[in-house]
Amino acid sequence: MDAKTLKTVFEIGETIAVEFKRCGNGIENDVYETVCSFLNRFGGDLFMGVLDDGTVLGIPERAASDMVKNFISSISNPALLTPTVYLVPEILKYRGKTIIHVHVPPSAEVHSYKRVIYDRVDDADVKVTATAQIAQMYIRKQEIFTERKIYPYVQAEDLRLDLLPRLRRMAENNSGQNHPWNGMTDEELLRSAHLYGKDRMTGQQGFNLAAVMLLGKDDLIMDVVPAYVTDALLKRENVDRYDDREIIKTNLVESYERLMEFGRKHLPDKFFLEGDQRKSLRSIITREMIANTLIHREYTSTYQAKFVIERECMYVENANRATQTAVITLDNLEPNPKNPIIASFFRNIGYADQLGSGVRNLFKYSRYYSGREPEFVEGDIFRILVPLGGETEEIGSTTQSTTQSTTQSTTQSTTQSATQSDQWEQIKAVMAVIRQNPEFSQRQVAEQLGLNPNTVKYYFRKLQEQGQLKRMGSSRKGKWILEE
Repeated sequence: MDAKTLKTVFEIGETIAVEFKRCGNGIENDVYETVCSFLNRFGGDLFMGVLDDGTVLGIPERAASDMVKNFISSISNPALLTPTVYLVPEILKYRGKTIIHVHVPPSAEVHSYKRVIYDRVDDADVKVTATAQIAQMYIRKQEIFTERKIYPYVQAEDLRLDLLPRLRRMAENNSGQNHPWNGMTDEELLRSAHLYGKDRMTGQQGFNLAAVMLLGKDDLIMDVVPAYVTDALLKRENVDRYDDREIIKTNLVESYERLMEFGRKHLPDKFFLEGDQRKSLRSIITREMIANTLIHREYTSTYQAKFVIERECMYVENANRATQTAVITLDNLEPNPKNPIIASFFRNIGYADQLGSGVRNLFKYSRYYSGREPEFVEGDIFRILVPLGGETEEIGSTTQSTTQSTTQSTTQSTTQSATQSDQWEQIKAVMAVIRQNPEFSQRQVAEQLGLNPNTVKYYFRKLQEQGQLKRMGSSRKGKWILEE
């Protein structure tokens, strides 16, 4: 998190997803109460060394390392936080002061600190004691993380247990040491991966939707989610239909492998050295795109997920449980796991990295691959678009077409043309508000238009980069100037 982003956070102040703690005498109980409430609500960002009004006091630099160790020890202690979590505190410098930042993702579980459940209400951590309120939290979690839905009549024989020996080897190779799965029976592995559980509301026990999607036999998957499919399309020559197509309806492990093979078949792999090591840009980029669309999809939706390769770009899109409607950039990236059980399974076998790293990798390596940045659009349909350029030649093809295709529209409002059109209309609306109210902050512009503040921030940055917008004066008392 850079100084500019921190400055904005401190100016806006505490919200439902931002909390400041002074921590002048070390980390106290209220820090862990906030962690608990963030886990139980929609996640958030915790800053230690900052007053409630956003004033940065900092913490002693020599004490920061020990505070981080104590924090990790406490959240890993089941006698304090139940269930325990894995978080990564970050020691930062801001205007010469040392602070600690912790990003807390939303959890699929209901957590308690010292046997007390906390929830986040506005910018406060509230104790939850009423049975009805606790029950509602479990219901909310079930609705948010549909991968946890229990199917009590699904049996072990309905799953592809024949995949487990290979998955154990993959987990061991990925960890670089003896992985815990190696010493487990099949049943223990499935429970350890949280693919078998208990519905705390109904008392039902059994395999959940994550187990069905990761390891289910094809007929089981079709019974549970009959609309599930990933459509892989090559559309370079015949842009009205397709040049090649593969319809994938199998488990996520084999779906990942088949989609990766589709990418290898139709995308070039440009020579690239990082340091003294050669890396496959094609594999890095397609891995992140495919893992994202498989891990973070809302599987109860009937929307058909796609992996499309065109002459100018390639993109994936899938149904999504959106927490915002925005264009995602490195500046406003807030990792939010949609299916944490599936994501954890993919990380174990090396099909995915830590949450958020995939977006950063795509921004980094897409520049090397095509000279341009990818595009992430968060909405009811989540979309990742990676530019390719018109010179891309299909691997294995004996001819190369000299015609250029334009990006084709689909029936969804999140296709490239619709997205670009919508964005341009929003940018024009932003510019109109600036003309009328040049002293408005970015947040005030967002509120007037009813847009996500992160989206408006992105538009401001783009207008500034293009020389159409300048800032005169300070951040608090200045004004915006549009270059017509």
